[in-house]
Amino acid sequence: MVREDGTLIATLAGVVERVNKLVSVRPLRSRYNGEVGDVVVCRISDVGQKRWKVDVNGRQEGVLMLSSINLPGGEQRRRTAEDQLNMRQFYVEHDLVSAEVQAFFQDGSMSLHTRSLKYGKLHGGLLVTVAPSLMRRLKQHFHRFDFGVSVIFGMNGFIWISPTPEGAAQTDELNDVAIGTSQPSVEGAAARAPTYEEREKVSRVRNALVVLDRACIAVSPATTEAVYAASLAAGVLVKDMLLPQHLDTLCSNAMTCHAAVGDAMGRDLMATAVPH
Repeated sequence: MVREDGTLIATLAGVVERVNKLVSVRPLRSRYNGEVGDVVVCRISDVGQKRWKVDVNGRQEGVLMLSSINLPGGEQRRRTAEDQLNMRQFYVEHDLVSAEVQAFFQDGSMSLHTRSLKYGKLHGGLLVTVAPSLMRRLKQHFHRFDFGVSVIFGMNGFIWISPTPEGAAQTDELNDVAIGTSQPSVEGAAARAPTYEEREKVSRVRNALVVLDRACIAVSPATTEAVYAASLAAGVLVKDMLLPQHLDTLCSNAMTCHAAVGDAMGRDLMATAVPH
């Protein structure tokens, strides 16, 4: 809108984007608008004929086709009528799945696929939801922290946290391997009850992500680890991390860390952060 003095004012708060003479404002809180190649964490909402409908935290539900998943054992063949009858053996309602955006249909809904060993059903962890606009596009969205927690940073604002499976080698290449998928080693880890220390670490990472969301700071492995480390250095208990008196201390490290990266989108988001 335009004021009487000719000043142009946006009708919502957000990040200003300029393309030549076109000025637009991207809201800080909005539904997820996917792009081809995005890594997402989604929830199965309905089992249909040859397809599953999934909640991707967007304006419409996504679609996961029967032909877009891996068959048990990695078998490569055309799907048959028997596969259609056995669809509930793969995924059922409320299952959490990591997937990749493959394409878009004419109505705007997105088509997903899990035809890679790094994608699939998620076990033995917890889901955290943050604003999709805070998610940074990363080289690898599957990340293993040195302190024994694995995280899938879904571009749709759904983030999966789980203990790192025992015996997993700590190499950079393994950040490209799904943690929490339907692989046998992970199913074994899911069957094993997590220890108290593992649950505490997962809960601390969860609260670190909630802190970033509340402060409108861009979510990435670096900012998540900064809040995690700040909470340990300050001696803040996991249950106290979300108290208002601790948010300034926890967020200052994350903002400093993210400013060093020099991400323009992150700097705009941090400028609008108002810790409670």
